Amino acid sequence: MSATVQSIIAMAIYLAAMLLIGIIFAKRASSSSDEYFLGGRGLGPWVAAFSAEASDMSGWLLMGLPGVAFFSGLADAFWTAVGLALGTYLNWLIVSKRLRRYSQVANNSITLPDFFSNRFKEKKPVILLVSSLFILVFFAVYVASCFVTGGKLFAQLFGASYHSMLITAAVFVIAYTLLGGFWAESISDFVQAIIMIVALLAVVIFGVVYAGGFGAVIDNIKNIPGFLDFFGMAKTSTLNGNQIVLLGERVEWSATPTTYGALTIASTMAWGLGYFGMPQVLLRFFAIRKVKELVLARRVAIIWCVVAMAAAVFIGLMGRAIFPAAWIGSSPVGDAGTFLFSAADAENVFIKLSQMLFNPLFAGLVMAGILAAAMSSSDSYLLIASSAVSKNIYKGALKREATDKQVMMVSRLTLCLIAVIGLIIAWDENSVIFKVVSFAWAGFGAAFGPLVLFSLFWKRTTRTGAIAGIVGGGLMVFVWKLVIRPLGGGFDIYELLPAFIFGCICIIVASLATPKPEKAILDEFEQAKTLVIE
Repeated sequence: MSATVQSIIAMAIYLAAMLLIGIIFAKRASSSSDEYFLGGRGLGPWVAAFSAEASDMSGWLLMGLPGVAFFSGLADAFWTAVGLALGTYLNWLIVSKRLRRYSQVANNSITLPDFFSNRFKEKKPVILLVSSLFILVFFAVYVASCFVTGGKLFAQLFGASYHSMLITAAVFVIAYTLLGGFWAESISDFVQAIIMIVALLAVVIFGVVYAGGFGAVIDNIKNIPGFLDFFGMAKTSTLNGNQIVLLGERVEWSATPTTYGALTIASTMAWGLGYFGMPQVLLRFFAIRKVKELVLARRVAIIWCVVAMAAAVFIGLMGRAIFPAAWIGSSPVGDAGTFLFSAADAENVFIKLSQMLFNPLFAGLVMAGILAAAMSSSDSYLLIASSAVSKNIYKGALKREATDKQVMMVSRLTLCLIAVIGLIIAWDENSVIFKVVSFAWAGFGAAFGPLVLFSLFWKRTTRTGAIAGIVGGGLMVFVWKLVIRPLGGGFDIYELLPAFIFGCICIIVASLATPKPEKAILDEFEQAKTLVIE
């Protein structure tokens, strides 16, 4: 049996299992929109934790993050992971309980735009519409990143064209998300989180053995100046953004160390701020059965997060130490033995290690972890984006008398439309997953993160402040990314940090400039502090 056939069998087993989950939960999901979008608030702590982390991490965990470590060394990947770990912990610690209570107090909200609108008792659904539109914009980008992951994986695995494999991955995700809704998404994400962590650890363990031990890996990458520095980076020789690689008996990376200052560290760690505004994570707080179960869920989530990201970063570093020269780069340049290597190439490091370390059947199972990562996120993104249109725009603003059946029909049509938009965005096969994800992550973190925190913990927040925070934070992501950051120097920082700060300022200034919230809103704020959900 050929290697390709064995890998196909392994992937087919995984895909069939995910589709079966969708079929099993199809009847329950179709019973009501509450079940379809939020699972009837019935998630247990393990499913809530694993599905939150799996849907959050997406394909960038197994491809994007190792690719960053492989391409530029430890610092960028390490400080990103530290920021994300802190953000995960603080989100579960300070947001989850209050949001679970408040989402129920605020007219049993089942989507994030619902919560914002109900929290401020809107008569005209401005917050509802604005937040839903931002969800559509940024989730279309997120869905694209997941499709890029699936397209790259299948293209590498089967030697087929990127575009045909991109469409294949998209069709499958759409099929089982349409069938099973939130329950199918959450249970499959639980399974996928297990597959992801097993795949990461398997590659780490077998890779270390292949390289001759942990010490041998470290010794090899020490030869690249700045590659293992926490406060520096390996600045490699480049041509049009591609690294120049010299091939002899072993790979030689032309690099010089550069500094990695405090501002850059703060900018990179700002990834953690994104968690406060991530709909796919926050919805798990809405959906858990009991508030007290969030303690166990928090512990499970942070352990999974830290172990998974540590393994992903190490895989990138390890790949730089042990890859054979024949793999590096696709096009020679200049003198014989000199090749170019792009950031997009670097994101294949997990795939290449799996193919090199394992027999084809087991490699297929390990690489199912990549597909699991992409699918666990894209199904969440599609479901939340479709709910923003069907529940918030269609029923919330356009047709309040719409039935559950009509809402779900609009949701499924919207899901297909967003998937098509995601495919269009993902059509460029040179897309770098990490960069695509970083922009959408900043968008959600800045547009929704400040408002989530102020809505939960500052009773003086007003409806005008809420609108200002969403619009100000969301638009600043575009302004900083496209206009200010290209200026370089001290402005060259991740757009999430300044946009998040600007969103907070907008909320405070606009709230203080408008009358205090009405008594009913203040009473609900106090009720959300102490509501018992057992």
